[in-house]
Parts: sequence; structure tokens; C-alpha cells
Amino acid sequence: MLSENATILPKTQVNFDPKPVTLTVNGIDRPLQLMPWVSLLDALREYIGLTGTKKGCDHGQCGACTVICDGNRILSCLTLAVMKEGAEITTIEGIAPSDDELHPLQKAFIEHDAFQCGYCTPGQICSAIGMLKEGHAQSRAEVADLMSGNLCRCGANSNIIDAIMEVKEGLANEKQ
Repeated sequence: MLSENATILPKTQVNFDPKPVTLTVNGIDRPLQLMPWVSLLDALREYIGLTGTKKGCDHGQCGACTVICDGNRILSCLTLAVMKEGAEITTIEGIAPSDDELHPLQKAFIEHDAFQCGYCTPGQICSAIGMLKEGHAQSRAEVADLMSGNLCRCGANSNIIDAIMEVKEGLANEKQ
């Protein structure tokens, strides 16, 4: 209960107009008008129309929304789009070297049947690309640990690890 002498503050006027933001996605500048609270995931899916990145839990727990930003894997559902202006964002639509050629991880996922329903696959592949670039995973157990933020509810985790290990070992052979 307020006392008789309590100060009553005026209502705050907040401007909720969209702000201009240019996102660089898969090498293409995408000028947008976004509210400051729009997630990168929603910007990609709802404003740009790149629906390959999936909305799973929308709380950063399943990894379905993983994209690559400046070479690092990030959860796009927990990232505000305005924070990534000037960054290089790569989605599943942008990882293949050409329209006629798949990324080595896409090929390995097919060869190892590393997807069942396929819903988590884009996030898994983007996360695996980022993880391999990080260079921390040296063993199958480390790959499994570093991919633990991406959930496959169908149970294809062992096939996913097989696909990643194939590409990882192929990369190791290229360096020798």
C-alpha cells in the first residue's frame, strides 16, 4: 500500500518501432526491419524464409536451431538478431560448396543413416562443422560429449557420431 507522500512516477513512453538490421546469411546481405527482441532463429525462418534451421525447444536445450556464426556454433533461439549485424551467419542452406555438391558431413550423414525423422539434422550438422573447426574433439567419446547439446530424440546418436568420425578422420588424413 502506498503512503500518502509516495511519489508516483510517470508512465514511460517506449518506442516499439522496428529497427533496420542487415544480416549476412550464407554470404548474402539481408536488410531487415526487426524489433530488437526478435531472435536470430525467428529472423532466419520468419523474415528471411530460410526454414532449414529448426525451432525445437526454443529454450536452448535441444540444439535444433544451431547455426554457424563467424565460424562458431551458436544457438539461434537464444541469440538476438540485432546482435549479429556484421557477423557471417551460415545456416544449413549455406554449408554445401555448390548446388550440385553436398558438404562432406551431409554425405556422411546419408552414408551412416545418421538421421531418422531428420528434424534435428540441420542443427546436428551445423554443430558438427563448428565442433570440427574448434579442433577439441580427438576421440569418439569427446565427439559425443561435445555434441551432447544437440539432441536426437529418434536415437540416431551413434550413427551421427559415426558420420562425424568419418569426416573427422578424413580431415586428419588430409593434413598428413
